[in-house]
Amino acid sequence: MWKVCVKVLLNLYFGTEGRLYILTGLLCMIGISGILRKSGLKGFWAFIPCASEYQLARCAGREPEGRTLSIGVFLQRLLAIFQYLPFFIRGVSKLPPVVYDIVQIISICVNLVVFIYAIRVYSGLIEVYRVKKRWMWLWILPALEMIPTLLWGFSKKYQPAWKVEDLKAEMERMAFHGSAAVMDDGLTVNLKKRTATEFFQKKTLLRDIHMAIPQGHMVLLLGGSGAGKTTFLNAVNGYEKADAEILLNGTNMYTNYKKMQHEVGFVPQQEMMRGKDRVLNTLLDAAALRLPKDVPAEQRRKRVDEVMEIFGLTPVKNNLVEKLSGGQKKRLSIAIEFISNPSLFILDEPDSGLDGVMARELFEQLRTIADSGRIVMVITHTPDRVIDLFDDVIVLAKDSARTGRLAWYGSIAEARKFFGREKMEEIVKSVNQKEEGGDGLADEFVMKYAEVQHG
Repeated sequence: MWKVCVKVLLNLYFGTEGRLYILTGLLCMIGISGILRKSGLKGFWAFIPCASEYQLARCAGREPEGRTLSIGVFLQRLLAIFQYLPFFIRGVSKLPPVVYDIVQIISICVNLVVFIYAIRVYSGLIEVYRVKKRWMWLWILPALEMIPTLLWGFSKKYQPAWKVEDLKAEMERMAFHGSAAVMDDGLTVNLKKRTATEFFQKKTLLRDIHMAIPQGHMVLLLGGSGAGKTTFLNAVNGYEKADAEILLNGTNMYTNYKKMQHEVGFVPQQEMMRGKDRVLNTLLDAAALRLPKDVPAEQRRKRVDEVMEIFGLTPVKNNLVEKLSGGQKKRLSIAIEFISNPSLFILDEPDSGLDGVMARELFEQLRTIADSGRIVMVITHTPDRVIDLFDDVIVLAKDSARTGRLAWYGSIAEARKFFGREKMEEIVKSVNQKEEGGDGLADEFVMKYAEVQHG
């Protein structure tokens, strides 16, 4: 029995059976320990199952992929244990065959995920070590994996382009250490950091975002996937507090959160309305929730009538929400938040699912709201069809440390000149990482904008 146990443990640890594979697995670990040390990390992590994949991903500048890869490898180990349980527990062998079929399907899916994310990590290492892409074949073939690990880990010929700690220092050098001047009439954002604990360590999601937006401005928020747009909006409206000072018309959003809730309207991408309610009742309920408790019922009804008129909902006020068209539902979602007459209006993809004509109509209404003296901040993935309606644009980008940074805040015309691109979608592409189909220029533009801020 003990021989079986040893065999199983060796198989789980090294991933394959046989002395040759045990030897190559050990050599790979030794090579990875050298790679980790070259990148400024502790070499012992290479000998800890699951953790080694994550640390290797940090060397490659692929930390998010490393988290997924480590979890995937951990699941592989668990599934392998299940396959060998019949050796130890007799009752397990009596399980229905369908259980083993399900485990097999799950195992195939996990193996596929591990393979995809391993490729991403290896691609990052190839970029860091500035070698040809054909090295990938050595990484993905188990029998040959020890060759690149040992060469890159111990040969002086192969050196990483940067160390993990050096990258942090470079990101610090790109930081803007000033702050935006507080505006009495407008939104002032001085965000130092927004952190979260992910995968047992503290991660910086956003940092060094400073801006002052005047009332009456309609602002476009741009950024690729993972750049921190939603995190930024949640920090601004106080839903998820950051190490920041956020002031709306001179009042601190965090220290006066309850009071300022009525000053901010947030329209999420998903519509959160009961389909069986009528439009009028939906808005009356919203008024009861969003207006101060001391507002009389008669005044609440008057406000509802005003909002229905503004958004063209009066003709359908007795219709069920589920019977409304896509455009009408969007306008109702916005009307619900507009009930409280907010000074700051935030919308996450309000044109999602709308055609060009309906989207244009909707954004023209938002432009009218901004012209009435409010700040309107919008995320949209099709900005170029309505860009003429915006005053300013905020561009967030992931730097090399995968932290959301401010690459631009200013007018549309100046943004085009700064990035050297005419279309907003081209600007997003320029700051997206190369593995996401972008140009990989985030660090360059973050640095350039930091220099502009420093004057």
